[in-house]
Amino acid sequence: MQFIDAHQHFWDPARGDYGWLTADLPALFKPFGPDDLAPHLTAHGISGTVLVQAAPSLAETDYLLEMASRTPFVKGVVGWVDFEEPGQAQELDRRAQNPLLKGIRPMIQDIADPDWMLRSDLDWAFRALIRHDLAFDALVLPHHLVNLHRLIDRYPDLRVVIDHGAKPQIRDGLFEPWARDMARLARDTGALCKCSGLVTEARADWTPADLAPYLDHLFGSFGPERLIFGSDWPVLTLAGDYAGWIETVRTATSHWTHDQQAALFGGNARRFYRLS
Repeated sequence: MQFIDAHQHFWDPARGDYGWLTADLPALFKPFGPDDLAPHLTAHGISGTVLVQAAPSLAETDYLLEMASRTPFVKGVVGWVDFEEPGQAQELDRRAQNPLLKGIRPMIQDIADPDWMLRSDLDWAFRALIRHDLAFDALVLPHHLVNLHRLIDRYPDLRVVIDHGAKPQIRDGLFEPWARDMARLARDTGALCKCSGLVTEARADWTPADLAPYLDHLFGSFGPERLIFGSDWPVLTLAGDYAGWIETVRTATSHWTHDQQAALFGGNARRFYRLS
């Protein structure tokens, strides 16, 4: 089984384009790069990763693509482009020629307008992703899920993965309407879902039992063939550690067949992101 971590980040706060990353998060407000992640990958037999944007800038996308070009374990990059600026179509066209660019992620969770993704002036961007066969990483929250369903209906050829299970409000014990809306997306669309980022939505003293209802719902809704494992490292370190998250997911799927586990922990990521 080739193990892929399909959601991890590198950054350097000194670059200055991480609006959310401030000194108020001292555990994260420092550079993270390949040398920091490599020991975790080696310890767990992980052969590749997908490096995901964390800043809303083309400059960061270029920074990640350059880093990926000299980091053998990074198999692909999910970047960013300004969907509100049709003039960036040529910028996207140019970067799409780089075989390491596998997808694009607007930071929808940070956009105040819950209907943003349905704006007609963004049509060029979604059509460009389809034209270039780039994935759309949907960084959404539970209140975005109804609109995400509408978006996928509008662009049925758009390849979509929902990041972090849409960040259910685990620390508050809220299950609905997140569960209903995720089940509808799984039933009605071809979207995939990342099994990642859940520990930072739970209480600081979370246990696997706190996550179990949410993981079980994702497992039951999307099935092993449409779930993708990701660590969300180093954000993960705010609420857990690399080994602990892997063990949590392995334990929760211990009753799955070898082929089902292989799909979750690598096969689905390779297929979805077109990883070589």
